[in-house]
Amino acid sequence: MNRRIYKILDRTIWEEARAAGRFEGASIDLTDGYIHFSTASQAQETARRHFQGVADLVVLELIAEELGETLVWEPSRGGDLFAHLYGVLDTSLVKAVSSAPLDADGVPQLGALRP
Repeated sequence: MNRRIYKILDRTIWEEARAAGRFEGASIDLTDGYIHFSTASQAQETARRHFQGVADLVVLELIAEELGETLVWEPSRGGDLFAHLYGVLDTSLVKAVSSAPLDADGVPQLGALRP
């Protein structure tokens, strides 16, 4: 199926993870015990709710099926199913990285994300 999922995070955290070859999670991920992802239809609301006013963000694009059994779809905001990775992300699985500039209201703009 090749369903795409997205991770929004600080560029510095991504650069460190890319250099190490692995991403263990941002602070919220480490607190919750899994790495949070959003689908294309969920990502802009995630950006608005959790990243408003945060500059220098990147958006990672991944193929959900490539993450294997450690990726679990669980209900969250409004009952929607969100992808949660219970493990470490091998950064070589990231298909694309894009910037998320802030609009006039400080909301990160993710651009056109593929489903």
